[in-house]
Amino acid sequence: MNKIQVILKKRETTLFIIILALVVFVSLRVPSFFTYENICNVLKSYTVVGIFSLGVLLVIISGGFDVSFTAIAQVSEYIVVWLLLKHIQGNLVIAFFLAIIAGTLLGLFNGFLIDHYKMPAIIITISTQNLFYGILYVITKGKLLYEIPSYLWPLSNAKILPAIAENGSTYGLSTVTVLWLGLSIFLAFILRKTVIGKSVYLIGGNAVAAERVGINIRKTILFVYGLAGAIAGIAAIAHVSIVQTVIPNSIVGTEMAVIAAVVLGGASITGGKGSVLGTFLGVLLFAILSNSLTLLRISSYWYNVFTGAIILLSIAVNALQELAQERRKIRVKVD
Repeated sequence: MNKIQVILKKRETTLFIIILALVVFVSLRVPSFFTYENICNVLKSYTVVGIFSLGVLLVIISGGFDVSFTAIAQVSEYIVVWLLLKHIQGNLVIAFFLAIIAGTLLGLFNGFLIDHYKMPAIIITISTQNLFYGILYVITKGKLLYEIPSYLWPLSNAKILPAIAENGSTYGLSTVTVLWLGLSIFLAFILRKTVIGKSVYLIGGNAVAAERVGINIRKTILFVYGLAGAIAGIAAIAHVSIVQTVIPNSIVGTEMAVIAAVVLGGASITGGKGSVLGTFLGVLLFAILSNSLTLLRISSYWYNVFTGAIILLSIAVNALQELAQERRKIRVKVD
C-alpha cells in the first residue's frame, strides 16, 4: 500500500494521468487524433524540443540554468552543414561527430565562465546566447543554406515500423524520434547508474556539502555544460534533417517551451531534482496540447497562454512539495 501511495505522489504519475485524460477528451472530439499516423507525426514534430530538454534537464538538476542551448545548436548546424558542403566529404556519422564537437566546445565555454567567475548561470548563458547567435548572424549576414547533404535526409524521412496510408504514402516512427528515445535512455543511465550522474544530483542539492564529501565541483560543472552542449549539437543535426535547410534564426526563441517541459516534468529550479521520464512526459504533454489545439481549430495564440500557465503551476507545485518536505524534516527532528 505504501508503494502505491509513493507512486501516486510522483510527478510522473500525475503527468501520465493528465496526458491520458487529454488524449481521451480529444479523441472523443476528433477521432483522427488517436491514430498511429498522428502519434508518429506528433512525436516527430517535438523531437528537437525533446532532445533539447535532455540537456536542459541535466543543467537544472546540477543547480544551474541554460538559455544558450538554442544558439549552440544554431551555430553547430550552420558550421557543420557549411563544412560538409564546402570542405569535407562526409557522411551521417561525421555530421554528428562534428556537431557534437562544436556543441561540446561551446558548452564547455559556458561551464568555464560559470565556474571561473562564480556568476549566476542564467546571466552567463543569456550573455553567451547573444554572443554565439550574434557572431553567427554577423558572419553569415543571415544567409540561408538551402542545400543540405543528401545523407542527412534519411534521418528524418526513414520510418521504423512503417505503415501504408489510404493515399499510398508511407508513415511510421521517424528515425529522429528513435534518436530522441535512445538519448533519453542514455542520459537516464548516466544520471542514475554512474558516479558522475549522482554527483550532478548532489551538487544541485547542496554544492557545499557535495564538495565536503570529495566531489570535484569544477569537473562536474564542465561535464554538465559540455554534455548539454553536445546534446544541443545532436539536436542541431536532427533539426536540419527535419526542416531540410539551415536558417540562422530558426531555433533561437524556442527556449521557453523546452524549459517549461522540463519544469513541468518535475525538475526543481533550485536543483537536485528531476528525471528523464518526467521530462519526456512533460514534452509529450506539450506536444499533445499543441496538436490538440490544431485539430480542435483553436487559435495557436492560446498555446502561449497555456505554456505560461503551466510554468507557473509547475513552479508553484514544486515549491509546495519542497515546503512540505521541509516541514516533515522539522517534525522528525522535533520527535
